[in-house]
Amino acid sequence: VFFSLYPLPSLPENKILVSQHPLLTVANKTATLVCNYTYNGTGKEFRASLHKGTDSAVEVCFISWNTTKTSGNSHKEFNCQGIHVKDKVIFNLWNMSASQTDIYFCKIEAMYPPPYVYNEKSNGTVIHVKVFFVLFLKETPVQTQEPQSAIPLWTTVAVTGVLAFYSMLITAVFINYWQKSKKNIYHQSDYMNMTPRHPPYQKNKGYPSYAPTRDYTAYRS
Repeated sequence: VFFSLYPLPSLPENKILVSQHPLLTVANKTATLVCNYTYNGTGKEFRASLHKGTDSAVEVCFISWNTTKTSGNSHKEFNCQGIHVKDKVIFNLWNMSASQTDIYFCKIEAMYPPPYVYNEKSNGTVIHVKVFFVLFLKETPVQTQEPQSAIPLWTTVAVTGVLAFYSMLITAVFINYWQKSKKNIYHQSDYMNMTPRHPPYQKNKGYPSYAPTRDYTAYRS
């Protein structure tokens, strides 16, 4: 008896393949990322999710569906919604910021029935969020206010004139007083009698008769 060994027919491989567009530029803060996938298994319940970062650390949002219903949820820091259409999942993102510029990966999972399977990591899609800063310069009229002096101009001029007048008046009075004081000092100076005096024994030697004679007897001892 001879047994011939033939290779068994291979079962269809339960596998999911995903393809994404490599670059997506966002100019109006709104992005639409399409995840195309192919699946050759018999799963009936699926889950598709969008992940941010090279290590897929942040799950942006997800969507689950089966033959009867669909549900989904979004990360608190993102505005994201997933839609399942035949062999693709569409993720819509809005109100995106420049800090959300990164690479995003789609993940498709066959949840039920077993075996559980999911796609190998794809090349991802780089979402570049451009933010345009528009400056609105509102022209406001510049109001120039004239400096208001605490004292009116005419008052300042009048006060200055009065002060100048009084200064001149005080100067004139001081000069007049100084001149009068100088004259009084001159008239009050000591008077010195310069009339020559002659001794008694020379009374008749040509001296004037009006000159008094000096008495020396009072000085003799």
